[in-house]
Amino acid sequence: MADTATLMDSYTEMTELLLPNDTNNLGRALGGAVLHWMDICGAIAAMRFCGNQCVTASMDHVDFISPIDLGEVAVVEAFVFDTGRTSIDVKVNVRAEDPKQGEARETTTSFFTFVALDEAGKPTPVPKLDCPDENQQALRDSARTERIDQLRAVAERID
Repeated sequence: MADTATLMDSYTEMTELLLPNDTNNLGRALGGAVLHWMDICGAIAAMRFCGNQCVTASMDHVDFISPIDLGEVAVVEAFVFDTGRTSIDVKVNVRAEDPKQGEARETTTSFFTFVALDEAGKPTPVPKLDCPDENQQALRDSARTERIDQLRAVAERID
C-alpha cells in the first residue's frame, strides 16, 4: 500500500441512460436505481484510491434535488475527500443531461463511507489523502464543508 494517494487517483465518473426498467410510473428514475448507481460509483472511487476491495459502511442523508427523466443520461461522479485508518469518505454527485438539448442539472448528492478489506476480508489501513494542487484542495474542502453543513441541518431537524 502506498502511504498517500491523491483525490484524482480516486476520481470516477459513470454514465447511465435512464431506460424504462429504472423508472416509476411518471417516467422518472426510481430512487433505488439512483442509489445503486451512486453506491457502485463510490465503491469504484474508494477501490481506486486504496487498491483494495471496499464495502459500503454508511451513506449519509441523500438529497434528491431534481428528477431524472426517461431518456436522459445520468452522470454519476465520485471522489475521495477524507480518510480514517481503514475508512474512506467519498462524495457522490449525480446530474442529469438531456442528450438532445445539451442541458444538464444537478439531481442527487450524498456522502458514503467505505471500509477497505484485505485478502482475508478484514479491515485494512488505507493511504492518507493527498491534494497536491489547488483544484483538488478546493474539491476536498468543499466536500468537507458541505458534509458538516448537511449533518448540522439533519441534527437541527431532529431537535
